[in-house]
Amino acid sequence: MKLRWVIVGVLVVLAAGAGLAWRLDKPAAPKYVTTPAAKGDVIRTVVTTGSVNPVVTVQVGSYVSGPIRSLYCDYNTKVKAGQLCAKIDPRSYQVALDQAKANLATAKAQLVKDQAGLAYAKVNYERDRGLVARGIVSQDTVDADKSAYEQAVAQVKLDEATIAQRQAALAGAQVNLDYTDIVSPVDGVVVSRNVDVGQTVAASFQTPTLFLIAKDLTKMQVDTNVSESDIGRVKLGDKATFTVEAYPKITFEGRVTQVRKAPITVQNVVTYDAVIAVDNPKLLLLPGMTANAKIITEQRDGVLRVPEQALRFEPHGLAAAGGKGARNAQRGARVWVLQDGRPVEVPVTVGLEDGTWAEITAGKLAPGEAVITDEVAAGAGAAPRRPATPFRL
Repeated sequence: MKLRWVIVGVLVVLAAGAGLAWRLDKPAAPKYVTTPAAKGDVIRTVVTTGSVNPVVTVQVGSYVSGPIRSLYCDYNTKVKAGQLCAKIDPRSYQVALDQAKANLATAKAQLVKDQAGLAYAKVNYERDRGLVARGIVSQDTVDADKSAYEQAVAQVKLDEATIAQRQAALAGAQVNLDYTDIVSPVDGVVVSRNVDVGQTVAASFQTPTLFLIAKDLTKMQVDTNVSESDIGRVKLGDKATFTVEAYPKITFEGRVTQVRKAPITVQNVVTYDAVIAVDNPKLLLLPGMTANAKIITEQRDGVLRVPEQALRFEPHGLAAAGGKGARNAQRGARVWVLQDGRPVEVPVTVGLEDGTWAEITAGKLAPGEAVITDEVAAGAGAAPRRPATPFRL
């Protein structure tokens, strides 16, 4: 009888231990991270970098060589078209001009002399031609007079051609002398100056750049480097925003005015220049600034949207059973909403996506419903629970 009660007690202890072990090993209900579906904007952008540049820049060079004698423009100088910016030493070109003038004067004097000789040769020829019939002079004399007359005519024509040549040389010397004045071709601002007084400018093989003048700094452009994978989505007229490090709290706005087809290859990476035009009335933007730009390729305003993470979410039990996170670009997408503490599947149709938000164009999802984006095991972050040790006799 005593042994029987011992056995019953042992069985009761075993049953209690098994029940306790089952309760300890039973998984706790998971917790879900949710975000309410709400109205908002979905904006697809192309993120890129670029540099700020003036729309029109003019490189002012020198056509002639020589030392710089004086400078009249410096950095940030506002200039007008035709304003003198620098002066090359003109003495050698003035000497050449004076020589050309002297040569022209010599040619004109020679013409006057030869015209006088022509007049005498003509008179002599006509006189002897009248005397030959009377036998006073010989025919040979008349022939010699005719030859002298024709040579005088040719000499006058040669002198006239020489004068034209000397006039052209004089004009060329005058042009070279005028080129010693370096003037601004446009109204603008001097962005850079590359010469100093006393520096010799050599224009023999390549025109040197003395000044770089920006025509209008109130109109700027951003030359961006768009990767070849994104350039197909960029179109003329697309809105764009960008920031510069000098003014991190200011967002500048512009539009794409050019998508240049010339590829830019750096270390086997191909990019294209998408030009963003921007107004700069306060002259905050300076040439050469680095711009972090976003080009808006598509935009939906005031649409029902959910986080893209919600479209990829699968409840743990369904994933463990081999369920697929059905995700077709326009059909078959679904989200999970939390109802009475349990996830419920809701089929939806997805529109535009921007990497963070997804537009919901159709489905039974209502604004304000809690969409599940993640699942967290109950007690996450606490010390891991040890499995119950089975009781043995």
